[in-house]
This record gives sequence, C-alpha cells and structure tokens, in this order.
Amino acid sequence: MRVLIAPDCYGDSLTAVEAAQSIAMGWRQARPSDELMLAPQSDGGPGFVGVLASRLGDVHRTRVSGPLGDHVDAEWVYDPATATAYIECAQACGLSLLGGPPTPDTAVAAHSRGVGQLVGAALDLGADRIVVGLGGSSCTDGGRGLVEALGGPEAARAKLSGVELVAATDVEHPLLGPMGAARIFGPQKGADPSTVELLEQRMTAWADTLDALAGDAVSALPGAGAAGGLGAALLALGARRESGAAVIAEYTGLADDIAAADVIVTGEGRFDDQSLHGKVVSALAGGARPRGTPVLVLAGQVTLQPAALDEAGIAAAHAIADYAGSVQVAIDDAANQLTGLAQRTAADLDG
Repeated sequence: MRVLIAPDCYGDSLTAVEAAQSIAMGWRQARPSDELMLAPQSDGGPGFVGVLASRLGDVHRTRVSGPLGDHVDAEWVYDPATATAYIECAQACGLSLLGGPPTPDTAVAAHSRGVGQLVGAALDLGADRIVVGLGGSSCTDGGRGLVEALGGPEAARAKLSGVELVAATDVEHPLLGPMGAARIFGPQKGADPSTVELLEQRMTAWADTLDALAGDAVSALPGAGAAGGLGAALLALGARRESGAAVIAEYTGLADDIAAADVIVTGEGRFDDQSLHGKVVSALAGGARPRGTPVLVLAGQVTLQPAALDEAGIAAAHAIADYAGSVQVAIDDAANQLTGLAQRTAADLDG
C-alpha cells in the first residue's frame, strides 16, 4: 500500500519535516512493506521555509531584528532559476523568538521590522518575486515594522515597484474589528482584554495610512489580519494573496502524490474548526475526496466532533494527547509520542 505522509508543523514541538519522519518511523514499525511518500506541508506559518528548502532553491541566513529588538538569524530560500525569494515571517518575528511565554508587554512591544529586513535582503539579491509566508507571528503591529524597515510607506512602495509580491496565507480575517487581528489572535500572543483594545486602536490609525497608500480599503480584505496584520501591509505594498498551502502544494507536487496514494496521513498541532478552512488538512481532504482516498489525521489535540470529520472527508482523527495521557507529555515528548501513535494507527488499519 502507498501511504502519503504530509503533515504540517506541530506548533513549536515539531517541524513538518520532523513530524513526517516521526510518522514514517512509527508506520514502518507496524507495516514495513508499505511504500511511504514523505511530503511535509505548510500553510505559510512556521516551517514554510524548511519545507521549501527541502525541495528547491538556496538557503540563505540573514541577521535581522527579532520581535523584541534582539538580533536573530533568519533563514529564507532563494530560487535563482525563477529569481524568487521565499520568506517566512516567523523566522523574524515568531512567537518562539520571544524568549519565554508571551505576555501583555510582549504583545505590545513585538514588531515586524525583521520581516522588512528580509524583504530588503531579497531585493538586494535581485529577486523579481517575493513570497512571504504569514503565520506564527508574535506581533500585532499591522506590518508597520516591515514598512518602516523598508524606509516608510512611500519608499517601500517604490522599492517594490515591478516586483511580484505574494502574501502566502490561509487566514481570511481582516485587519480590524471583531474578526480582526487583535481581537482574534491577540490573546494567543499574550494580550489581555485591555491590551487587545490598545492594539486595535493602534492599528486603526495605521489602517488609514495603509488604505491611503494602496488607494483602496486593503485593511478590510480577507487575509489583511494574517500574522498580526502583516497581510494588510503587504497588500498595501501591492501584494496579492495566495493560499500558503497551495504554494507549498505546487512546489512539492502534492497533486501527483495524492493521486498515487492509497491512504493519506496528515496532522498538525491542534485539529479544530480552523483546520477545515484553507489549512493543510482541508487541502489534502479536498484532493482526496474525488478519489475516495481515506485521510487520517494525527494531531496534538483534536476538538472536532465525528459529524464534522465526516463532512470534511476525514476518515479518522487521533490525538497525541490522548495517546500520551496528557497534553504536557504530548508537547514535551512530541516526536516519540507521534511515532507511537502512528505505529498504533497503522497496526489498526485494514489492508
């Protein structure tokens, strides 16, 4: 049997590449005769560059400002054949770069300046196309740091004139309002209720600048709220939005892999309702449905009910936390626990 193993990352516990290897190890222990196809995926968030680096281009490392000002070494990929740079915002302003748990103070202070510096590095190398993967950020600055790192609104727009700019994200939220960046994602980044309101007020004024720069209400567009509002800044600078999962799928040949598979195994840190709206799991399920190929999800936690799984075309979903006995063990020992869950899932599979 041909098994396609195509997970996303598992938060800060496992990259998509590491997760694919862990699943493969467990699967082989139970079903050594199966043919395994490893194709780690990403929706634009953490792991975006790592997945692409395994398939194309040259990996570059650039020292940039981290989210709180300390310098970090951020990796990005450049494909000289197409003069395309692939940047992952989490490399410069990710939650994992805070040095500890997020707090209201870090939620206010974190910025996206390093992402702008990576865009500048790509321009210096001669990139004609820049794809920015959005997700996993610690900041909620509306991309102000990115714009300022490029010299300010007008200068940034001029520098990117003639460059094909892509905001790779599957987040559909606008910049402001009840479904915007601050109110939906701010609490995940340490913001308490009063801090959420502060961030919302700060970005409301900034949204006027971005909309004026673009000559359109880009702050209201789907995806503007991605990565703490980095989406809005990129849209104001002339970017178009593309699905992060689709970008990865194209360069990993995912459609061909799905067509060749008898069963598909995927996963992510938390399998919930958001997973079914443009995320990696939904992309795989959508491709598998016409062929009747079963899709199995091995996630850190699973919150969806069986009816939702059936509707999404998911044959089964298993939680590492249930297998490990606790969420903490699932996080602390993620690789081994995922391997064990994969072994058990494969052993229970018919055929």
